[in-house]
Amino acid sequence: MHTLRKWARLAAAGLLGALAAAPGVAGAYENAAQVDAFVAEMSREHGFAEAPLRAMFATVERKQAILDAISRPAERVKPWKEYRPIFITDARIAQGVAFWKQHADTLARAEREYGVPAQVIVAIIGVETFFGRNTGNWRVMDALATLGFDYPPRADFFRKELREFLLLTREQQVDPLSLKGSYAGAMGLPQFMPSSFRAYAVDFDRDGHIDIWNNPVDAIGSVASYFQRHGWVAGDPVVTRADVAGLRFAEGLTQGLEPVKSVGDLRQLGWTPQDAVEDNYAVTAFRLEGAHGDEFWMGLPNFYVITRYNRSVMYAMAVHQLSEALLLQRGGR
Repeated sequence: MHTLRKWARLAAAGLLGALAAAPGVAGAYENAAQVDAFVAEMSREHGFAEAPLRAMFATVERKQAILDAISRPAERVKPWKEYRPIFITDARIAQGVAFWKQHADTLARAEREYGVPAQVIVAIIGVETFFGRNTGNWRVMDALATLGFDYPPRADFFRKELREFLLLTREQQVDPLSLKGSYAGAMGLPQFMPSSFRAYAVDFDRDGHIDIWNNPVDAIGSVASYFQRHGWVAGDPVVTRADVAGLRFAEGLTQGLEPVKSVGDLRQLGWTPQDAVEDNYAVTAFRLEGAHGDEFWMGLPNFYVITRYNRSVMYAMAVHQLSEALLLQRGGR
């Protein structure tokens, strides 16, 4: 990241225009009316020079494979008994313990400064990218432009992320054409979208740059920052399994992810938490199809924080259970 300042230098030297005119470089967006409007907005609202920005868009490519991927009908939602084994594996646990050992000092500092347990930070990076193994191979500019200009169902969202991406690359003095991520534009070890990067990413090694692509120190600090800013409470539990009885227990199941019932409310409906939790905790109550039958769980406020990272109960459960497995394998610390 320390050397990725090419775009700013090229723009200053007027070389991006030459790049756009180079033989064999074909851009899908150099004359598109919607790109013209976007470039004008970036110039008017954010002070970008139009000429180098247009020149850069002349090298950006519309990727049909990205449109195919995001438009593909969703696969059958896997039940928990099939979803869990994808993430809770011996290989992922072993790699997570190795990652934790390698970055133990950084993780300990993140836990002190942000109150987020090291095992939770490691689990997020493990679930998202297998500790940096799978961070995505699409140019972020291509992904966000393709979805922002050619995917009407969510074009507004992805154009906003494209705007945030250009702002972050200017702030970090990074070449926007050099950065890669997922087909949806998620980036780096923690798979931050550009808006999340600008809001929550931190320069945890204090070198003057935020690099979540190649620098695990910044990635660790950024995950911890995200969790703290979304309300993680140090020392509080995450979930408790529950036993259910009676005719009204199904009324306790939560619609959506928000914690809208209390533990006390659920007790009245036949739910009994297996761990000691206070009745005033707000919870998300859900049922999972486990390997040995239905499982009933109460997700406490810290569980809801995990769902703010990815709005899925099963995702949050995978992160939590991976974090527990990592802690156990590491011997409690």
